[in-house]
Amino acid sequence: MLPALIIIAQNGYQDTELEGTRKGLLGAGFDIVLASTAAGECHGKFGGVEQATIALKDIKIEDYDRVAFIGGPGAHALADDPQALRIARETAVSGNILGAICIAPVILAKAGVLSGKHATVFDTDGKQASLLEESGAHYTGEPVTVDGQIVTANGPEAAMEFGRVLAGL
Repeated sequence: MLPALIIIAQNGYQDTELEGTRKGLLGAGFDIVLASTAAGECHGKFGGVEQATIALKDIKIEDYDRVAFIGGPGAHALADDPQALRIARETAVSGNILGAICIAPVILAKAGVLSGKHATVFDTDGKQASLLEESGAHYTGEPVTVDGQIVTANGPEAAMEFGRVLAGL
């Protein structure tokens, strides 16, 4: 089995979402590779420190079974990162499982892979849901939404379920 790739922001990833996603994947027997804009130390919103072992620019989708983008305030930067958008597109085209939690589904929307798909996102003011709908997605408002090979979740409370669902597809 190929490893699962989890992508976090260099600064401001959501610690709880990373942990829930990682637990779900590890529980299903996946090895985990952490990635970020650069290899090295990454800092969570709540003080967590993780080591990204690979930079986004060095990622080859065929090396991974599934890819998950973790939310948190730092994920906003990934939504405009050309390498993050490339990874989302290439994963969707490959037919591999693609996931995003919290505000990270915005990355998928900006990559153009949610058109015609049902998806959810962390949304307190309507802006993220609107962005998904503008990209052609059908916003569900559910904690976790699965449409084909794409899994989206709306925040830290859904992290454990997101990880289990992502691992089970």
